[in-house]
Amino acid sequence: MTSTIILIAEDDRSVRESLNRILRFEGYETIAVEDGEAAVAALENGEIGLALLDWMMPKLDGLAVCRWLRRNNAATPVLMLTAKSETSERVAGLDAGADDYLIKPYEADELLARVRALLRRGGMSGEQSWLDDLTLDESGRKAERSGVDLNLTKIEFDLLLALVKRSGTVMTPSELYEQIWGYDFGPNSKNLAVYIGYLRRKTEEHGGRRLIHTVRGVGYVARV
Repeated sequence: MTSTIILIAEDDRSVRESLNRILRFEGYETIAVEDGEAAVAALENGEIGLALLDWMMPKLDGLAVCRWLRRNNAATPVLMLTAKSETSERVAGLDAGADDYLIKPYEADELLARVRALLRRGGMSGEQSWLDDLTLDESGRKAERSGVDLNLTKIEFDLLLALVKRSGTVMTPSELYEQIWGYDFGPNSKNLAVYIGYLRRKTEEHGGRRLIHTVRGVGYVARV
């Protein structure tokens, strides 16, 4: 049994209760709320290990809650639950700071796989990795370039770390999906490209040269 507390923020009572049962059966402790204001109140105590946020909620929607969370605690992973399937709306969720995105209706097995993948990234080894003037502190989950904190989300940090640890080696999208998310989204997914774009903007924001490169038809590689 795990003591991880998972926040369930979902206004549909039947869905909320179903999620609660599924997660508690797997041994997770849960807090279930029905609107965005209650979600923020639960997150303020700092004990939440993972937040499941419904996109459409009263008072504050999932995007607003996610943005609030990212302003106040960049480390807590967020899984956005929504019926919205358009690419532009998935990108909006990722832009708000969500770490992953699950489209309704979904199977319990897929939900649990994504929960496990997000929670696995909590235990780090305490090592440091470097590439050029980029430093990654695994225990503190902090990335700096030339001494400037990049303020990465969990997914961004883990993706950058995976590439840096294998710098000079091209990693395929399938390899990165399996390592970071715990499953392969498939060739039509835009998730990886979106996060690569985020990392490039953050690592190059202050004029640093490009460290993450695309190898067309193959994948991505971190190199100087």
